[in-house]
Amino acid sequence: MQNVRWWDAAAAGVALVTGGVLAIDPPYGPDDFGAWASIAAMLVLYALLGRRLVRQQRTPLDLVHAALLGAVVGAGISFEPFLSFLQAFAYPLVWVAAARLRTAIASNVFIGVGVFIGYYAWTGFDNALLAAGVAALSFIFSMALGLWVARIAEFGEERARLLAELEAAQDELAAMHRDAGVTSERERLAREIHDTLAQSLTGLVLLAQRAGREIEATDVAGTTGAPSAMPPAAGTVALIEQTAREALGEARALVAANAPVRVESDLPDALTRLAERFTRETGVRVTADVDEVQLGRDLEVVLLRCAQEGLANVRKHAHATSAVVRVVARDDAVELTVADDGVGVAGASESSGFGVSGMRERLALVGGRLTLESGAGGGSVLRATVPASEREVSG
Repeated sequence: MQNVRWWDAAAAGVALVTGGVLAIDPPYGPDDFGAWASIAAMLVLYALLGRRLVRQQRTPLDLVHAALLGAVVGAGISFEPFLSFLQAFAYPLVWVAAARLRTAIASNVFIGVGVFIGYYAWTGFDNALLAAGVAALSFIFSMALGLWVARIAEFGEERARLLAELEAAQDELAAMHRDAGVTSERERLAREIHDTLAQSLTGLVLLAQRAGREIEATDVAGTTGAPSAMPPAAGTVALIEQTAREALGEARALVAANAPVRVESDLPDALTRLAERFTRETGVRVTADVDEVQLGRDLEVVLLRCAQEGLANVRKHAHATSAVVRVVARDDAVELTVADDGVGVAGASESSGFGVSGMRERLALVGGRLTLESGAGGGSVLRATVPASEREVSG
């Protein structure tokens, strides 16, 4: 759809210029009145049909419009050759009003035929060669310019289509990244629950069954007059209580390790809050020592998630009493370390629940790297390094 206001201005301008030039050369004769009538007919045709086709192209109305416009232009030229100036409006109009390229070419032919007939009639049907030459030149120029513009428009439409497809593909890729992140997090939580709470609850069920059997055995012994002693079920109930407490502790620790920590101010503040909450929830004393570093928000989130996972490893595997989270700037990189005083990393692997694989994948998205090694004085050290310059992070 075209903006018809520009076409309204063009139609009025052509009419005023051509009509005004004729008006400055009195006295007026029949040819002048015929030329003015042709200009008025062009304006009426544009108002009734051309303007509608500019808004919405339709076939065969575009061909009917072109034929009538060619007749009007030809009639005007037959009265006054100066009205060949109307071609400057007629040719572009039929290009825009045409629904297809084929009908645009046919519309140009109608205008060219009108120009030929108009000049031929003006020469008294004496000089067909002159009329054909003028009509051919105007037709060839219009076709060359129109096809060039149409080709540019096709390139523009193709570019817009490719851009829309690219944006759709980017949106789909972003959605896939989000889905993959959600799926990965669900799988990790499922493994955490299976390795901790599920096993503890299974133990509770077995102990409860054992207690039931022992209570039955005690009841049978009482009825047969066996000597009184401490019921075996009492020890089993104590084990049930101990296991339940351990399961509750695992649940609280799991919540503490995976609860979101918002990066509202800066990375040092977020890591300090994380350390304080982890200490409060798990009993492992954690301190944070963070340098002032300039990082993009995405990189800060990556380091924060690595710190959370590192502390989760301390809680699950290290059997430590204290840990230190430290962030330092090193040349063109920023390094995060989570060190503990636990049992170390002997026998640990990426498949043993340390979450190293997930952290390594997260760091790889920003060009970072991860190592897990034994500490100099015992325990373990998780080291995550990211480039100081921000890169785009997916997921």
